[in-house]
Amino acid sequence: MQGDDEILAVVLDGGASGLRLDRALAEALPRLSRERVKALIKDGRVSDASGAVLRDPAAKAAAGATIIVRLPAPAPAQTIAQDLNLAIAFEDEHLIVVDKPAGMVVHPAAGNFDGTLVNALLHHCAGQLSGVGGVARPGIVHRIDKDTSGLIVAAKHDAAHEGLAKQFAVHSIDRRYRAIASGRPMPANGTVDAALGRSSSNRKKMAVVAEGRGKHAVTHYRTIEPLAGATLIECRLETGRTHQVRVHLAHIGHPLVGDPVYGRARKPLSDVLKARGFARQALHAAHLGFIHPVTGSSIALDSDLPADMRGLIEELRI
Repeated sequence: MQGDDEILAVVLDGGASGLRLDRALAEALPRLSRERVKALIKDGRVSDASGAVLRDPAAKAAAGATIIVRLPAPAPAQTIAQDLNLAIAFEDEHLIVVDKPAGMVVHPAAGNFDGTLVNALLHHCAGQLSGVGGVARPGIVHRIDKDTSGLIVAAKHDAAHEGLAKQFAVHSIDRRYRAIASGRPMPANGTVDAALGRSSSNRKKMAVVAEGRGKHAVTHYRTIEPLAGATLIECRLETGRTHQVRVHLAHIGHPLVGDPVYGRARKPLSDVLKARGFARQALHAAHLGFIHPVTGSSIALDSDLPADMRGLIEELRI
């Protein structure tokens, strides 16, 4: 046992009788996922009250038994922590929701090793990360593009990460975007149901592909306000695929205003964008709703449009 281990003593209640040991402990220690508990058992970090090491995750638990879990300090993340300004929409000991500005990359990658959301969260959440997979890092469950602004949630520990991931997997998360689409979508309110996959001509782009060749993707949109040469719309994601809103709107002939990959504005709209220095897709993650993975409470958060999109809308108002 190392000196920096956290010692957790758990007395199993009556509901644990007959359960697998890993399940009983995961239920008694909500900050740890079942997979994390299983790994701790296999690493010899779980014992009974006498000190006998318990190495079988499938062993039957007994009500009233005292179980000792030696939780190692999370290994430091390889990514550097950076003190970057963050707009926090919600935070507790389990998770954090950030209102990400356009221009900030979520994950460090080639060409963007610092200045990312992960760098910022490592600093902001220092000492609060009990470890996702045993590493002191935030659990990013979903992403939004670098040049898309808005709400994104991250977990501070395994159990919160697992609980959020399950909700994203079954598409129960309420995600709504505000977007400025070129032209006038017809019908004004509708649904785009089209599978998405890598473009055969450019592997860096996504494209609508035949069903069975890509991932099922559904976007519901509604018109909020007609603008000059464009339309302010709300998009509700039934699924969450890479570049989903951008590709689906381009597919129906109304790409996002300012999108450098999937659309090109025509005059006079292009002149307006150039004059304003608006050089990103006009897309904002405006609403995020989910069930808190630990407390079970309903979380519903809204984010106002950023200044660049508000200014563009004002200029395009009819």
